[in-house]
Amino acid sequence: MYEHSSTHPAETTTPTDQTPARTTRRRAPFRRTVWRRVLPTVAAAGIGVTGFAGLAHGSDVGSATTGGQSTTATGLSHDGSARAGSVRPAAADFPTWGTRWVVHATADTGSPAVGMINKTAPGQDRITADYQVDTGRKVCEGSSCSTFMAHLTGPVSGFLSVVAVDVPQDRLPGVPVQGGGGQPQPQPGGSREEMLNRAATWLTANNGAQVPYSQAKVWKDSYRQDCSGYVSMALGLPTPGTNTVGLATDRGLTRPVSLGELKPGDLLIDASGDNNTRHVVIFEKWNNDAHTSYTAYEQRGDHGTDHRTLTYGLPGGDAEFKPYRPVKFGD
Repeated sequence: MYEHSSTHPAETTTPTDQTPARTTRRRAPFRRTVWRRVLPTVAAAGIGVTGFAGLAHGSDVGSATTGGQSTTATGLSHDGSARAGSVRPAAADFPTWGTRWVVHATADTGSPAVGMINKTAPGQDRITADYQVDTGRKVCEGSSCSTFMAHLTGPVSGFLSVVAVDVPQDRLPGVPVQGGGGQPQPQPGGSREEMLNRAATWLTANNGAQVPYSQAKVWKDSYRQDCSGYVSMALGLPTPGTNTVGLATDRGLTRPVSLGELKPGDLLIDASGDNNTRHVVIFEKWNNDAHTSYTAYEQRGDHGTDHRTLTYGLPGGDAEFKPYRPVKFGD
C-alpha cells in the first residue's frame, strides 16, 4: 500500500474482495431454518455483530460486500422459539441472536448509543419491547433485513434494530407500530452534531475497536472502508460514498472556506494527485487559540478510524489540504 506520508492513507479505485456472508447457526435440538426475505443492504453505522469487519478510507468505486462479507449468500437459522405466524402482545419478550448489538437513543441507527445487548455471547440477552417504529431505512446482516426499530423497555431502554431479534420476519409480531408508516425518515448527518456522532461510531464499531482500513472492502453499512467512504458515511451520503475528488469539487456537496472559518464537521481535503495521495479528514475543533493544530476524525492506513490531533492544511503542515464546508449545513 502506498501512502502520501506515514499517516496519510491511500485511496483505491477498484475494490476486489468479496467473501460469502456468514450463516448464524442455532443450537436447538430440533433446528428449524427460517429465511428472512432478502432485501437490499443499507445497514446503518453503529450496529455491531461478531464477524463484521470495519469501515475505511474512500475509494472511487464501491463493492458489493459488507465488512468483507457478501449480503446475498445465506439466510439466518432460527430455532423453534420464534415461529412464523406467532403473535405476541405489546411489551412482549423476544429472543435475540448474535453479539454486541447497539441500543440507540432514538429510532435511528445513526443516533448515539445508550447501551448494548449480547455483550459477550450470542443471544445472551432477551429484550422486552412495547412498540416499534417503521423507519423506512433497511438494516441488514447477511440476508436478514429489517426497516423496524424496536423500543426496548429492558434490559436496556432505547431502540434496537429488529434485525437483531430472533424472529423469522422483519418486524416484531403483535407489537404496535408507531410513526414512520414506511416512509423514509430524514437521513442522518443533517446537522454538525449528527455528523460528528456518526463519525465517532466507527471508533468502536468493530466489536469495540476501530473499523479497520481497507482499500478493497466496504463495512456492514455498505460504505467504503477508506477516507472518503468514511466521510460519506458521516455526512449520510448515498452508499457506497463519493470519492475525495467529488467531495472537493461537487458544489452540491461542499464549498471552499478559509481556515479561519472552520467549524465542527467541516472538511480538510487533499484532492490532488492520484488514489495513492488523496485524503480527507473531518474537522472537530481547534486545540488552542493560536490555531496551530486541531482535533479531527479520519480513516487512515495501517490503523483505521482515528480521532487525533492534526496539522493538515495549516502553516507548517501539509499545504495541499484545503478547507471545505458541507453545503447541507446551510451556512
